[in-house]
Amino acid sequence: MARPKKIRIIRGEPQIRQFSPRGRIGRPGYIELKMEEYEALSRADYMGDSQAEAAREMHISQQTFSRVLNNGRKRLAEALIRGLTIKIHGGAYRVGK
Repeated sequence: MARPKKIRIIRGEPQIRQFSPRGRIGRPGYIELKMEEYEALSRADYMGDSQAEAAREMHISQQTFSRVLNNGRKRLAEALIRGLTIKIHGGAYRVGK
């Protein structure tokens, strides 16, 4: 039996939860970006926090933070390369400290 996922702490839910590409005819597919991946991208790439600091704030290990961040980066890259819609939702998280 798998170990239950540890709840990740995020600062708040994003105001915008979906990004769609322009210039693509028809309905593009989509990629789901989990809330904890969004938070990791925000802290590491946008705010410039160190992985150790961001992991501490999210109440997870640095190794877990690194894995979450890499998964988020991969999903974003795939959406950009393939012209997919990005939907932000889901994951094991709660808002606040």
